[in-house]
Amino acid sequence: MTETVTGNGMAEAYDVVVVGGGAAGLSAALVLGRARRRTLVVDAGEPRNAPAAHMQGFLSRDGMPPAEFLAVGREEIARYGVELVRERAVDATREEGGFAVRLASGRRVRARHLVVATGLRDELPDVPGVAGRWGRDVLHCPYCHGWEVRDQPFGVLATSALSAHQALMVSQWSKDVTLFLHRVAEEELSADDVRRLAAAGVTVVPGEVAELVVGDDRLTGVRLVGGAVYERSVLFVAPRAVPRTDLLRRLGAELRETPFGCYPVIDERGLTTVPGVWAAGNASGFAEQVINAASRGYRAGAAINGELLFADLDAVAVVA
Repeated sequence: MTETVTGNGMAEAYDVVVVGGGAAGLSAALVLGRARRRTLVVDAGEPRNAPAAHMQGFLSRDGMPPAEFLAVGREEIARYGVELVRERAVDATREEGGFAVRLASGRRVRARHLVVATGLRDELPDVPGVAGRWGRDVLHCPYCHGWEVRDQPFGVLATSALSAHQALMVSQWSKDVTLFLHRVAEEELSADDVRRLAAAGVTVVPGEVAELVVGDDRLTGVRLVGGAVYERSVLFVAPRAVPRTDLLRRLGAELRETPFGCYPVIDERGLTTVPGVWAAGNASGFAEQVINAASRGYRAGAAINGELLFADLDAVAVVA
């Protein structure tokens, strides 16, 4: 393993290393850079929203392509001296005075505080056609995409009984909604689900889905194992969320199980149970859309600067 060293032979040291260069990581880095903190962003280049052509619901950035949003963010942090490397952080350990982070290239850097903003990956149902249409006409979030596909024939592919809730939510954007139970038994739906689905006019179709029907590069229907085809032009799916929390586990941060994955225990600022280790964005929770992730990153960045400032002042006071 090689190390990047400074003139005095020590491994490169930063006030803060941010792992993850999405909305949360860049937002934290922007705040820290403006606070004159030496900051490094380590980004593996795997944003969750990469399949989407546009992002919606972010005030002043509604409809902006995700790649353009990130490019602008990188330009902004560079103006304040924040460094960014396109690498993967493969290990992090606690050491005296902070943390050591090892990158895939073998480079090793040190930081007083560490922000983990590594996001999550979506694990899609193993139904032919779903992965190929993901982010186009196979969607997951009505708040992100509902307006763009409004009033079209919707399908909802059940991945658990919780998909009934998804079907109810998307009925706000279309009055033609069909819930395909797929491998979920009708008996798994609660009485409240059944009542509300009927009230919303959602059609419930039992039976396993065999594949999606695609023509002229667009979704046209959903085919069941028995051969029946239901014409649909949009399909909502709730993917299984797999948070990227390996670094948090290695550092000993406490994690908690939720219906949407295992996430770190954090306070209102994003601080984990390990002093100096912060989590932001989808590494801290499932429902962190871009605007929420950016807010989380901002909050963590401001809190970290305060922690560093008072630690330095207290150290001077003790010496005096």
